[in-house]
Amino acid sequence: MVRIGGTGTPGLDSGTALLQVVDLSTEFDTPRGALRAVQHVSFSLERGHTLGIVGESGCGKTVLSRSIMGLLPARGVQRSGQVRFGGRDLSSLTPRELSAVWGAEISMVFQDPMTSLSPVMRIGRQITDSLQQHSGLNWAAAKEKAVDLLRSVGIPEPRRRLDQYPHQLSGGMCQRVVIAIALACEPKLLLADEPTTSLDVTVQSQILDLLGRAQAERHMAMILVSHDLGIVAGRTDEVAVMYAGRIVERAPTSVLFNNMKMPYTEALMESIPKLSGPAHSRLRAIGGRPPDLVEPPAGCPFAPRCAYARERCRVEDPPLREGAPGHFFACWYPVGTPEGTEALALNRKAGIAGAAP
Repeated sequence: MVRIGGTGTPGLDSGTALLQVVDLSTEFDTPRGALRAVQHVSFSLERGHTLGIVGESGCGKTVLSRSIMGLLPARGVQRSGQVRFGGRDLSSLTPRELSAVWGAEISMVFQDPMTSLSPVMRIGRQITDSLQQHSGLNWAAAKEKAVDLLRSVGIPEPRRRLDQYPHQLSGGMCQRVVIAIALACEPKLLLADEPTTSLDVTVQSQILDLLGRAQAERHMAMILVSHDLGIVAGRTDEVAVMYAGRIVERAPTSVLFNNMKMPYTEALMESIPKLSGPAHSRLRAIGGRPPDLVEPPAGCPFAPRCAYARERCRVEDPPLREGAPGHFFACWYPVGTPEGTEALALNRKAGIAGAAP
């Protein structure tokens, strides 16, 4: 079960949750002022369940993941709120204490395996170091465990691969190595940040299937971060849509795809290429660009790009509210509601940009 709140802590389940994120915000100092990369995000996640986090590049998905892990620069960053894992407040731990949690209890699969792996260390060393540090295995036992891990993630000739360097493997095989390292100490929570970036479609499916099997076998909680709604469609229990550093819609996966309320979610869905369309059909794109997070506009941050936006949207920022049980969204004129239908019709009649069918 995933429970997500808005500004504050509504919707949190403090009883059985493995992970609790409470009013988490992250700001970066820039010459122009504070850049608000993550704004007042709250949710909880139980063991064995998967939360998908989706949105355009730059919406705050990766910064949210790194904020949960505590993988932020030591300077020029302000983080507020709480990240509670297994009852402990990770945001209060020292770097040394956090390093004991990374890998052993929480692991992360990063976007680009070629930058996640050290180019000057053999594959075997990169796996055994983690095993020796967190599991207390001697070198020989760690080496055998590394062979088993590589075999479990589908890498052929695993013993031979231990002596190879990352540049000797394909991108897909490197991503499997990264997953093997992440799973080495059997963590309770796995954060997968765009785990199929730059991989071809066949390998993407294999990697996602591998993560699903690993999660089921270990009963892990997982946060799957992606810009692709299609990836999270059949692989998550619930989905949170992010825009401008905040969660703007959340629902169980089937509900979100069948009854979305946020116009931004609808725009993301419409931008997915459709096999049923005629050949060489023009792809739908979301017009405009994301807001400046140093000097955000008044009102709803999506209003300048939204087909449903009315004057109220440009002056009042909608809160994240629960429309139906378990379905939260931040919109004054939700998709599929009488007020949303009327707003869209009025905008089309007035010829407002973005409201065309």
